[in-house]
Amino acid sequence: MRQPTHPHTLLLLPLLCSLPLAAAAGEGESGFIEDSHLTLLSRNYYLNRSIQDGRRDRKDWTQGFIARFSSGFTQGTVGVGVDAFGTLGLKLDASGGKIGTYNLPVHDNGKPADEYSKGGAALKLRISETVLRYGEQSVDTPVFAVGHNRLIPQAATGFALDSREVQGLKLRAGHFTSASGHVTTNSDGDLWAFYAGVTTPSVDYLGADYQFSDKLGASLYTARFADIWNQYYANFNGSTDLDDRQQVGFDLNLYRTVDTGQAKAGAIDNTTLGASVFYGLGAHRLTLALQNVDGNTPFDYLGVGDIDRNGRNGRDQGASIYLPNSAQYSDFNGPNERSWQLRYDLAMDSYGVPGLKLMARYLRGSGIDGTHMPVVSPYAGFYGKDGTHRETNLEARYVVQSGPLKDLSLRLRQTWHRANAAQGEGNIDEFRLITDYPLDIF
Repeated sequence: MRQPTHPHTLLLLPLLCSLPLAAAAGEGESGFIEDSHLTLLSRNYYLNRSIQDGRRDRKDWTQGFIARFSSGFTQGTVGVGVDAFGTLGLKLDASGGKIGTYNLPVHDNGKPADEYSKGGAALKLRISETVLRYGEQSVDTPVFAVGHNRLIPQAATGFALDSREVQGLKLRAGHFTSASGHVTTNSDGDLWAFYAGVTTPSVDYLGADYQFSDKLGASLYTARFADIWNQYYANFNGSTDLDDRQQVGFDLNLYRTVDTGQAKAGAIDNTTLGASVFYGLGAHRLTLALQNVDGNTPFDYLGVGDIDRNGRNGRDQGASIYLPNSAQYSDFNGPNERSWQLRYDLAMDSYGVPGLKLMARYLRGSGIDGTHMPVVSPYAGFYGKDGTHRETNLEARYVVQSGPLKDLSLRLRQTWHRANAAQGEGNIDEFRLITDYPLDIF
């Protein structure tokens, strides 16, 4: 299913073609061409989710290609450049009876598409160490972030400003009005409060990241989802070496979310805290994480994509959840939920297998209580009282270290999730096998 290119991409494509010629015709030392990069990522993705409570299983095998072009900047006080991307997704094996992986679009007849593609571009302007972008782009902040955990990544349309004028300090701001999901190919999809299932016309954010040193940092962000919520975020993280083989560290994340404007998601008064500490000894690392949701609604965050079309090609989750217990399947973000995680990582370099990393973790959440929200709340009905659940994740990732397949990565992910009826997410077993092969074209 190949979709037509959207108008805003058509407006930027002539600029993408003409700017290198203009740069070449101008000053010979221009960095527009010299600093340009083109990469191609080949991604093979197998996902098999077995659902234990009678709902339909989800399974497919797909192949994707993600090309990204990033130009340098023209010379002068204001440098001009372009970022662009093009993607192609192909069905290798999938059936209409197991749709819903967010790796393939689904036709109106219920069958998965054989192929789909999309493209986009963003114009960028640079003054000193400050860059302003407008167009379709990838955004990654704690309060507004698009996802890349399926075959084809999401993209958001709007303005983004990144500034590094002060050493160690990064300032970020943005205004976004639409986005495309993993399987939607138009650029004018909606922005959502994901769990509430209500849309916002725009999202604005402002934030700062500061590195006090290479081992100590902090962040502060705020975001406004118009007529839904105002969200505030703070982070403090650090680590230290005890000796040449031992390290310890911590990571603290705090979100505060309150309703605003028309309050389309209802009354929200939510404070969510995530804290983790780790101890590393050579190739081994042990992490303990605690997470607490203080509020009668779940911790909610960005969703992107079109209005749901028969449950197939609608909104999907963004990635603006910087909480330690957001795992492969569950976010452990239910109303009034308390959760903990124990994680073990092993780098196999020390055992003669460079490039191989193993991970195992167990998470458990309890105390979920969704009975105190109004019956008219968009969150009502999903959570009961005394909800509990648990999740186990196993992962192995290998990256080829040399030779013609250097940087080829192979990632195996297995999860088991079990929950009682009051938690709402159900019982699932899921296996993913993801192969990524990046190529630097120039």
